[in-house]
Amino acid sequence: MHPADVELLQQWRNGDMVAGEILFERYYDLVARFFRGKVPTDIADLVQETFVACVEGRDRLQEDSSFRAYIFSVARNVLCAHLRDKYRDDAKVEVDFDATSVQDLAPGPISQIVNRHEQRLLLEALRRIPVNFQILLELRYWEQLKTADIAEALGVPHGTVRTRLAKARQLLDQAMSTMADSAALLESTMANFEEWARQCRNLDLIADPVSSG
Repeated sequence: MHPADVELLQQWRNGDMVAGEILFERYYDLVARFFRGKVPTDIADLVQETFVACVEGRDRLQEDSSFRAYIFSVARNVLCAHLRDKYRDDAKVEVDFDATSVQDLAPGPISQIVNRHEQRLLLEALRRIPVNFQILLELRYWEQLKTADIAEALGVPHGTVRTRLAKARQLLDQAMSTMADSAALLESTMANFEEWARQCRNLDLIADPVSSG
């Protein structure tokens, strides 16, 4: 039987580096995927910072809590701190994650060539909605988290998750409507949204940094 995540986390905190390596390997791809499409660089550093913060904040994880929800909660905090630190000197940018998108902070297209126009439309639109709503949609449709786990990850009531999911879909649909090259592309993307989201989950995507020239 494989050791439970919480058990590994406690062992790692007590100095067992092997337990830490197991936990790191078990969740590295999941955490790295969280940061892709939100930051152009520093993904490996942010993943490492997330795991360190998980160990340091071990006491905040309740016995009946989901480790996946916990690690996403930590990753979100790391992301927000990174974005605030990176852009706090820009007087033109107010980093309110309910109002500010990744595209606002780091303009640029998705660099990876995707197989379908629907995938690109969805991914580009996600970058254009506020960060908190982007995270919410990805936790639901990419990571398949239940409402309770999303609520725990984001630190909000269950009812708030349902309300904000509806708002997030509305914002995403508006972004896609603005960006779509054709009505047919928009219709295909929206009609098969969950399937495109599932496929995008497995793409290795990063955002291009802003060109200096």
